Amino acid sequence: MTTNNWAAFEKAEPEFAAAVQARFAQQPHHVLGTLRKDGSPRLAGLNVDIRGGELWLGMMAGSMKARDLQRDPRFSLHTNPGAGEEMPDGDVRISGRAVELVDPPELHRYAEETETPHPFHLFHADLTEVVRIGVEGDDLVVRSWTPARGLRTLRRGNDDEPAREDPAPGAVPEGPS
Repeated sequence: MTTNNWAAFEKAEPEFAAAVQARFAQQPHHVLGTLRKDGSPRLAGLNVDIRGGELWLGMMAGSMKARDLQRDPRFSLHTNPGAGEEMPDGDVRISGRAVELVDPPELHRYAEETETPHPFHLFHADLTEVVRIGVEGDDLVVRSWTPARGLRTLRRGNDDEPAREDPAPGAVPEGPS
């Protein structure tokens, strides 16, 4: 459906996509950021559905977040941190553009598959960035993926040293000539 949909992300980075999807599956509700008419941010709760190669954003008919996305499709989605201060599987956020599904037969099919009550708005995501942040040992590890750049991993310690970038998979380490 979209050029940079979930299926494209999953094909490019299957292990990273699986970890991100598993993190979203831990809690039913997450936080969606949209832009209001005046350009200020709006945060709202949202259930996320990943199925059929798409990341789906469903919402009640006429909701403010749906109106925001119809006017300006840019969004940011953040996983629910869960209870307590521990996040053993990290923190995930996705940015992109929401594309509204308006075809009545497709909306009806989705509603039947997911038991979603009518009427509702349904958007699929054109992904621009996927980020997962976690702690490994003493390092804060930031993994980010964009369609243009692919996967990148930065590590940062608890000191004043700059972040270190992991070599890309398959890259030949530089050494003395």
